[in-house]
Amino acid sequence: MMKLALISALAGSAAAFAPAAQTAARSTSLNAFSVDSIPGALPPVGLFDPLGFAEKADEMTLKRYREAELTHGRVSMLAVVGFLVGEAVESKTVLFNGEITGPAIGQLAQVNPLLWVALGAGIAKAESIRAEIGWVEPKDVPFDKPGQLRANYVPGDIGFDPLGLKPESEDEFIVMQNKELQNGRLAMLAAAGFLAQELVDGKGIIEHFSS
Repeated sequence: MMKLALISALAGSAAAFAPAAQTAARSTSLNAFSVDSIPGALPPVGLFDPLGFAEKADEMTLKRYREAELTHGRVSMLAVVGFLVGEAVESKTVLFNGEITGPAIGQLAQVNPLLWVALGAGIAKAESIRAEIGWVEPKDVPFDKPGQLRANYVPGDIGFDPLGLKPESEDEFIVMQNKELQNGRLAMLAAAGFLAQELVDGKGIIEHFSS
């Protein structure tokens, strides 16, 4: 399990900061979501939906599913990197003065409580920005249809592209979307594998790899 998770992690972390979408609507094809045109449905599997969620969903619901998948994939890519880096430098960094040790699943509980405050504030700020960009204001949404995305919002597009990696070509942009989705999916499997492995025997992933 550990070796499989590590391979997945290395693949999954490769595109951790690649943007999946853009703020302004590029074209109809990027904004129109259906089971036939949705990015991430790649051969030979196509759209992997064994429980039929996508088949039963309308376009707006399908976009919310994709938003959730991208968000979880991005968090997982960061988590995989955090697992490996945290365990590799646990006693070699001045940030925590060598006080944080052991497997990554137990490291966050050892940090100063002030870090939890900063972490919570950072997450709250990021989520509020994402909500403002992607979601219709609650006052403009019917009470029986909460959580509506904006009509011109491409799932995952929060305008974060500090390195200017977003391509201008629509075809290249779709290729980048597919790459991020695939890396995010691998990272979700890898992060789950890391958690399971460390919970089973209490050893860190790096420790497993080096022993």
